[in-house]
Amino acid sequence: MVDSQADLVANGYLIRTENLWKTYDMGAEKIHALAGVSFTVKKGEYLAIMGPSGSGKSTLMNLIGCLDTPTQGQYFINGRLVSAMSDDELAYIRNREIGFVFQTFNLLARATALHNVELPLIYNGTPAQERIARAKEALAKVELENRMMHKPNELSGGQRQRVAIARALVNNPSILLADEPTGNLDTATGVEIMNLFERLHRQGNTIILVTHEHDVAQHAHRTIHIRDGKVASDERRAQGSQNP
Repeated sequence: MVDSQADLVANGYLIRTENLWKTYDMGAEKIHALAGVSFTVKKGEYLAIMGPSGSGKSTLMNLIGCLDTPTQGQYFINGRLVSAMSDDELAYIRNREIGFVFQTFNLLARATALHNVELPLIYNGTPAQERIARAKEALAKVELENRMMHKPNELSGGQRQRVAIARALVNNPSILLADEPTGNLDTATGVEIMNLFERLHRQGNTIILVTHEHDVAQHAHRTIHIRDGKVASDERRAQGSQNP
């Protein structure tokens, strides 16, 4: 490496991947889901990772989210080597450093919006009074404070995704990691959700979204295209050229 990890962190780099491989043994055949992926992400970036089905983008998302480990290569988050972390340290990263937003919302059906947003704070032992205050604040960020006592079946698809985004935000994570966040939404609601991501980015959040849809990726300021497990291109757009 040209720069030490300390230098990279000092210069605002949040993520650095170096020659990431993910290989699966399928009998006598080896399948390379990732084949030498390297890139960096600075704090405050808005990045889309794009590619067709089978390109490796979902595998890469799982590595970024510390949900899986690479077969080869290194992944640093905030200057720390992920492969050197203990299970407890990885759990901490997943709970505190990364806020996950999924296509299917992953909300508890019998819990209110407020309780769904509280869940990460319950898991890390945050006291009840602080927990409720922070959950309400997160719901306010997604303009859903007036629906906090409603359960998922009493909310529209867009409102459910807003609850999921509030839950991802509640720990003030370093990265907001979204997997096909508009995949279960109609076009108009999908645009509303992408506009919300843009507002969150302007407020200083680092956002990485994984998608196969060009119109969704256009909202980001940088797009990494993955094809056959490799980085096919890494394009940046001048801020202001994306959709409003």
